[in-house]
Amino acid sequence: MPDTADLHLHSPFSMATSAAMTPPTLIDACTRKGISVLGSGDALNAAWRRMWQEHLDNDAGVLVVPTLEVEGKGRIHYLAIMADFEACAELAADLAPHARDIEKAGRPHVDMGGEAIARAVHGLGGLIGPAHAFTPWTGMYAAFDSIRDCFGEETIDFLELGLSADSAYGAGIAELEGIPFLSNSDAHSASPLKLGREFNRLRPGTATVRSVIARVRRGEIAMNAGFFPEEGKYSRTACTRCFTQYSLEEAKRHRWHCPVDRGRIKKGVADRVRELAAPCAPAPRPPYLHLIPLGEIIQRCLGTTSPATKGCMQVYNALIAGLGPEIDILIDMPVADIAEIDPRVAAAVDALREGDVILHPGGGGKYGSFTICRAKE
Repeated sequence: MPDTADLHLHSPFSMATSAAMTPPTLIDACTRKGISVLGSGDALNAAWRRMWQEHLDNDAGVLVVPTLEVEGKGRIHYLAIMADFEACAELAADLAPHARDIEKAGRPHVDMGGEAIARAVHGLGGLIGPAHAFTPWTGMYAAFDSIRDCFGEETIDFLELGLSADSAYGAGIAELEGIPFLSNSDAHSASPLKLGREFNRLRPGTATVRSVIARVRRGEIAMNAGFFPEEGKYSRTACTRCFTQYSLEEAKRHRWHCPVDRGRIKKGVADRVRELAAPCAPAPRPPYLHLIPLGEIIQRCLGTTSPATKGCMQVYNALIAGLGPEIDILIDMPVADIAEIDPRVAAAVDALREGDVILHPGGGGKYGSFTICRAKE
């Protein structure tokens, strides 16, 4: 069986993260979502590492992989995967002279460039790559035109796509050929709307951290899954105040200031990728499956204002209790079985699988939205 892995999330020690983001809550959420390999997130923080210790062996069989995100010079974010928490503690000690908040923060800022950070991670046997590489504020390609410009002589072991990109976006960039793509949730909450909203299917292997590291290093990614890129906050070039969208040519003509309210226009991922892509056929990649969280599908079916309403949660809990984990319901469960519990949701899942979805792209920091065309009984 392939492993379903979400390797990037955050702890309560990171900003804007739920206080309920605890190891037991995360493990329980993994069983409901269908995640078998979970990145710990924030493993440079000693208190968070201690909180995980008694949950590494858990009855749910969720394999916990030490992972961390760090912000380097220029606000660029990096994701690292380590072999154990001892290596994370050593890395924290190595980075501490360059950081003021490494003992307190979940995602610390270190006054180091990508090359130095990658060298430190590689020296301890870890993997590293740019986190949400195309995001216009903190992604590698926001500030650099190439991997070498960011990482110097150090190599990257993977590239994290981020919510506003899928594999097709990176496949057309020549320098990324042969570099594995990861799609992770970057969750700040254990809600099923956040955790596992993007994930990876790794080819089968032993249930150990070292096996996961080896499979990622070798590019043994059977499938990536997650948002339609248009759903991301930075899909299109747009004003960061009023979210009015512009073509790249219009943004340049307005000198990156919105004529509506003089807000800053931020270049969208789709436009940035077009700047970087080579004029040749994209390199082959594992399939990317576009999914919408089950809670959002139920919300559309019931016509409520939030997936967290009592009615939505009743339907969600009935589906999980009757059919199993959310990811299995979205991908593998026969529509007829879903219909036995809720025909409306069954029709919507069928429409999603058929691609009968209208997308309304996001941009400037506002998430995009969608309409499921056949979400009827």
